[in-house]
Amino acid sequence: MADKKPGDIMVTPSGGVVKDFVLRLKLILRLMSDRRVNFLLKLLPVASLAYLIWPIDLAPGLALPIIGALDDAAVLGLGAYLFVELCPPGVVQEHMKSLTSNFDVEPTADDIVDAEATDLPDDKP
Repeated sequence: MADKKPGDIMVTPSGGVVKDFVLRLKLILRLMSDRRVNFLLKLLPVASLAYLIWPIDLAPGLALPIIGALDDAAVLGLGAYLFVELCPPGVVQEHMKSLTSNFDVEPTADDIVDAEATDLPDDKP
């Protein structure tokens, strides 16, 4: 198993594909609104979204219709990945830390309640 480095940027909490997708989408939206990210770099996700609605595809999908949808998904995924990887690491780390801060809650001694349970009889005749 590969060791984690202290400088790793994208340490996502385990929670499933949908949760990771939503987290990545929130991160991209935060980075798009951050003034510390270069304006030209912000064109990358915009261009990948524009490719999605553009009527001309790289692989038109005449032979296999699935290929037409796969290249759209590949361009969207690649655009999102490159955008996050090319953003300044400190800015990405700051936004990831604020997004995942609610995932890192560790139970403390104050969260544990030591009690006994008692079964109550049913009042029905």
